[in-house]
Amino acid sequence: MLDIGCGWGGFAKYAAQKYRCHVVGITISDQQFMYATNYVAGLPVEIRKQDYRDLSGEQFDKIVVIGMIEHVGYKNYRHFMEVVHSCLADDGLFLLHTIGGNETYFVGEPWLDKYIFPNGMVPSIQQLGRATETLFVMEDWHDFGPYYYQTLLAWDRNFQKNWPKLQDKYTETFFRMFRYYFNSCAGMFKARRTELWQIVFSKGNSDKTYESIR
Repeated sequence: MLDIGCGWGGFAKYAAQKYRCHVVGITISDQQFMYATNYVAGLPVEIRKQDYRDLSGEQFDKIVVIGMIEHVGYKNYRHFMEVVHSCLADDGLFLLHTIGGNETYFVGEPWLDKYIFPNGMVPSIQQLGRATETLFVMEDWHDFGPYYYQTLLAWDRNFQKNWPKLQDKYTETFFRMFRYYFNSCAGMFKARRTELWQIVFSKGNSDKTYESIR
């Protein structure tokens, strides 16, 4: 399995431990690379400091992209999907987990762009459709958006609970900024302005019928 944008290695470790997957995780962050390498030590997981655009010649049965395409940019969506297509086995499956927008935008939200996710933006259905057309068959599209505001509120509660352990390292401005981030985003999900999607794609080359676990 290929995990593009593997972050701190959490999913790679889970997949290896629970499902005995052999995982290659890639990240462009030095800090994530060092942490994840130690975090998955002893498991069949290889963490690489590698850009997705440098992937070539390798084939994987499964590919996952979890919360990473929000950092790719709309101009790069098509090339990103072409890279995924080239790395996916003919009978493989590709899972895309992403925050999604109900409208098509070409810039990120200004406050989030400045303080939380520089150069970040969420894709729309239209943008993902154009990026995957002729490359993939969409097997399943599941929207978790109505429930995700609860996750953001839980993050806020945990953040406040653990602030006494952190406050010597960070400022009061940092505290207020992240509380605003959690709660404003929770409001966007509650108001259904933003969604959370898990989309399963295949190349459409297999005789197997994909059955959703839902």
